[in-house]
Amino acid sequence: MTDRPIILPYPDDEHDQLDDFNDLGLKADLNMLSRAVVDRRRVLSLGMAGIATLVAGSMGLSRAAALAQNAASCVPATPSETAGPYPADGSRASGQSTNVLTRSGIVRSDLHTSLGTKNKAAGVPLTLKMTLVDVNKSCAPLAGYAVYAWHCTADGQYSMYTSDVIGEDYLRGVQATGKDGTLTFTTIFPGCYAGRWPHVHFEVFPTVASATAARSQVLTSQIALPETTCRAVYATPAYGESSRNLTGTSLERDMVFRDGYASQMAKVTGDASKGYIATITVGLAR
Repeated sequence: MTDRPIILPYPDDEHDQLDDFNDLGLKADLNMLSRAVVDRRRVLSLGMAGIATLVAGSMGLSRAAALAQNAASCVPATPSETAGPYPADGSRASGQSTNVLTRSGIVRSDLHTSLGTKNKAAGVPLTLKMTLVDVNKSCAPLAGYAVYAWHCTADGQYSMYTSDVIGEDYLRGVQATGKDGTLTFTTIFPGCYAGRWPHVHFEVFPTVASATAARSQVLTSQIALPETTCRAVYATPAYGESSRNLTGTSLERDMVFRDGYASQMAKVTGDASKGYIATITVGLAR
């Protein structure tokens, strides 16, 4: 009896793709050979992740393909960043320990209006859609987590801190993720102040109930906004010095984003007249 390998009759146009997977053994070959040509090619298109999933056993092709595609598209863990001087999360910042997270009504999706004064922040509409995933589990969605988001006004001021808006608490709020790991805030596009690239701050908490102070957060980070969109927004009247401030900085010089921003840059669609939608996936290593 020889040790020559068993050669299975794959169509010629599949041999080159299968060469990369020849270490997976006879079980993978038999599993693939038993499938229709169209199924084999679907699995091959997924690369090593698709083949390896089939070797694992009885999982159906559609589920195997879905898991393999999910793993292949998984994002890296989002880096931690400073909360900055104006978090209003109970931590000591800017000479005070202001905490908006304990205020009634702070769990909200619409951030335009102050809870107390009912005044509204002016600016170009922005819908922020965030998806939280576990990077240690092939980017499985994280349901029931909470995000506290905050950012500056159109003219670069922070509610509860800057003198002109110290009595306001707009542009701050908490939302919980659904079963699919997503949540949505409606707000305004933040302005650009001197020395910083346009951004949105956020903190992630394991539950809404725990989102009452910074000490319970599992991630503090920031979201960057693309230059082309920023320039379109800052050409509108409400944004004052934002356009000039943007010209005076860059992502490469920004104190937060200069060490890399690929995983923190939101994808933005829309226009300045109707508003924008920004989407981003936040990866947590749980």
